[in-house]
Amino acid sequence: MGKVGKRTKKAMEAFNGKSNVSIEEAVKLVKSNATAKFDETIEIAMNLGVDTRHADQMVRGVVGLPNGTGKSMRVAVFARDAKAQEAKDAGADIVGAEDLMETVQAGTIDFDRCIATPDMMPIVGRLGKVLGPRNLMPNPKVGTVTVDVTEAVKAAKGGEVQFRAEKGGVVHAGIGKASFDEKQLVENVNAFIDAVAKAKPTGTKGSYMKVITLSSTMGPGVTVSIDKSAG
Repeated sequence: MGKVGKRTKKAMEAFNGKSNVSIEEAVKLVKSNATAKFDETIEIAMNLGVDTRHADQMVRGVVGLPNGTGKSMRVAVFARDAKAQEAKDAGADIVGAEDLMETVQAGTIDFDRCIATPDMMPIVGRLGKVLGPRNLMPNPKVGTVTVDVTEAVKAAKGGEVQFRAEKGGVVHAGIGKASFDEKQLVENVNAFIDAVAKAKPTGTKGSYMKVITLSSTMGPGVTVSIDKSAG
């Protein structure tokens, strides 16, 4: 194991003995120890009592964080003609059809969110193996397959976060930056936990929310008490 740096060691000491704290305490601890030379992302990870191999236990959704993510989102839109122009007017970074499909197939994915109009799905469907593993595949359930291109682009640019349970039942996302004030981060954490709680699938058995952890990009994590969060 490599040598632990002074900053990391100090952060680990600050976290020592801290677990199952309130959201407010967790935010304060993580934020105060996010001392890297860049604006670290504050991240949440939730270990859920689901088996994603079963369709009725899949957790997926979208949430608009009240204070945004602090991240500049690059948005790609698959659309033609008037809808393509609508996407450009709404602020989409990349707009195209077959040409965009070929770019993605060639391995260039220069965007964080992908939106498509329904008529473009036969084309986008060919990209499932490329976009799927990156959680970029447009899906009507989270509003990224839609005729309302303007609203979808604005939502993506305005701090909307998609989430999906991965193998092992883990959901994770960036919910703000270390430069946010504590109140903003607490509001974002609460909004995210509430959205995941509401996305509880019908096939869940036993405890749904098992472990919630907050951390910063370069810092250690601290567990949040389930009783003091969404219940």
